[in-house]
Amino acid sequence: MKSRFFWSAFALGATLLLAGCNPPAPEASNDPAKPGDPPKASLSGKIVIDGSSTVFPISQAMGEEFGKANPGVEVTVSQSGTGGGFKKFVAGEIDIADASRPIDKEEADKAKAAGIEFIEIPVAFDGLTVAIHPENTWAETMTVDQLKKIWEPGSKVMNWSDVDASWPKEKIQFFSPGQDSGTFEYFTEAIVKQKKKSRTDVQFSEDDNVLLNGVSGSKNGLGYFGYSYFVENEGKVKAVKIGGVAPSPEAVVDGTYTPLSRPLFIYVSKKALDRPEVKAYVEFYLAAANKALIEEVGYVGLPEDAYEAIRKHVSEGKTGSVFMDAKPGMKIGEILARESGQ
Repeated sequence: MKSRFFWSAFALGATLLLAGCNPPAPEASNDPAKPGDPPKASLSGKIVIDGSSTVFPISQAMGEEFGKANPGVEVTVSQSGTGGGFKKFVAGEIDIADASRPIDKEEADKAKAAGIEFIEIPVAFDGLTVAIHPENTWAETMTVDQLKKIWEPGSKVMNWSDVDASWPKEKIQFFSPGQDSGTFEYFTEAIVKQKKKSRTDVQFSEDDNVLLNGVSGSKNGLGYFGYSYFVENEGKVKAVKIGGVAPSPEAVVDGTYTPLSRPLFIYVSKKALDRPEVKAYVEFYLAAANKALIEEVGYVGLPEDAYEAIRKHVSEGKTGSVFMDAKPGMKIGEILARESGQ
């Protein structure tokens, strides 16, 4: 993966800090498991996770490494979209919901009505990526206003020349995440300025691979998905620069890739967190040494002081959402401010 060397350097400091930590023990303990730890035979059970296709690669990587150290625990990770995951979460069908946007009021109210208390956990940052065909040389940079003109409900844009008169008079083919997707919700709020509102003459899909194949298969294709999926398939599609700034780990960290930089979350029910195997998995997810796993799959890990605040938040069992009212364009520093109550 093209970004692997950046991620390795980015995570090296955190990894070295843990170099002299307690030696692994054969029995389960309160310490989060790390890659390379021996099996903790006393942990057993099943952890069920569903939700965002964007967060899926992180939770899957965490589940695989956690399972190596805890073979008695089965971690299943599915991807039905952020909205689909929350539906299962508030119905008590899953332990953890992966989400590429914060929980909304309606979902939180349903959880409350069902007696489900939840803990909101930011885990990484993403740069939502607008993609075009590699042979498209005219739309390599777009403004937020141009994207709004293209994607807003009732848009009159049919050809590229409707966006810019100097562009070809060729019909655009539109591809979008499905309406249960947190990516769809975030994009429409950030770009269209109306949450869950978009033009409808679009091929919608919850499957990122369908979107990728659509854009890569047509010179006039246009779509969007998470940065990790773009990096994994770079060469098949090209990333559009937003206001002249390309999506990249550096641009997400310094806040210049806006408004499409966004935090990613997991939501765990408090009842599930009382189970030793779920508690251990969440601790594993937030361990400094495992930040490298987040970055290896193409996302930006949070600063250690943010993770420290989040671990404290989890250990104290603070329930509810502090990100429900967050607006698109949030920067990494806001994670720490909100988690610290600043």
